[in-house]
Amino acid sequence: MTAATTAATLVVGATGTTGSRTVARLVEAGRPVRAASRGATPLPGAEPVRFDWYDRATFAEALVGCDRVYLVPPVGEPDPAPVMLPFLRLARAAGLRRAVLLSSSAVPRGGPAVGAVHEALPGLFAEWAVLRPSWFMQNFTGAHPHAEGIRREGVVRTATGAGRVGFVDAEDIAAVAVHALTDEPAPNRELVLTGPEALGYDDIARIAGEALGRPVVHRRLTREELTAALAEQMPDRFAALLAGLDHAIAEGAEDRTTDTVLRVTGRPANGFRAVVERETAGRRA
Repeated sequence: MTAATTAATLVVGATGTTGSRTVARLVEAGRPVRAASRGATPLPGAEPVRFDWYDRATFAEALVGCDRVYLVPPVGEPDPAPVMLPFLRLARAAGLRRAVLLSSSAVPRGGPAVGAVHEALPGLFAEWAVLRPSWFMQNFTGAHPHAEGIRREGVVRTATGAGRVGFVDAEDIAAVAVHALTDEPAPNRELVLTGPEALGYDDIARIAGEALGRPVVHRRLTREELTAALAEQMPDRFAALLAGLDHAIAEGAEDRTTDTVLRVTGRPANGFRAVVERETAGRRA
């Protein structure tokens, strides 16, 4: 290992969907990793460290020995900039030279939510990248409400209508994240990540049902119906934001694909059928 790689990579959100996969890939590549989470959860090959976006007393210790960071914004926070920017300024002052931010294809630079952090990042770090993945394929296989609805009822509820999305595998996001963290030179740009095809939620329900061996249907809700349903589980403001994203999908905002995964990693992005079969193996009816 060269001197340039002896410093660690701090992975914020290390137990999450992309963070855990990014940690595993960095460890596999022989990179020292500090895995940051609120519970300092141990992960194979990584050094656990306590980190809480809402507890600034955890910031300085998490940064010790690191020269780059993978940033997963605080989950469910509609305005993350005031929460994240104090940490990012401290990270720059502590000598971190590279930051890779997880954003979303639905949120442009300078846009709402994490878009403000995206806007600030190039002014804080000489080396940076912003990952803007489409919606995760794991939303239908993991702990997301869509996946729970499929398992419990065989139903996916959205306000997306016939809109299509270039769903992306979290494994592909992690693969790109590792390149963004370690490649020389740094990307210094945003990277929009999708899978190989744009699918509607009717397609998702059909493919998931075929993989599971039982019917799955897409139940179409209005934007107002979805907002009301989500507001039973989360703050009204965040429920309205999520329902608004569904409405944007219905109007075609996410009907696109990119070749970013192929260009960055050298291999094609994984398709939804392969991912759902991989992650639901053993669950067939």
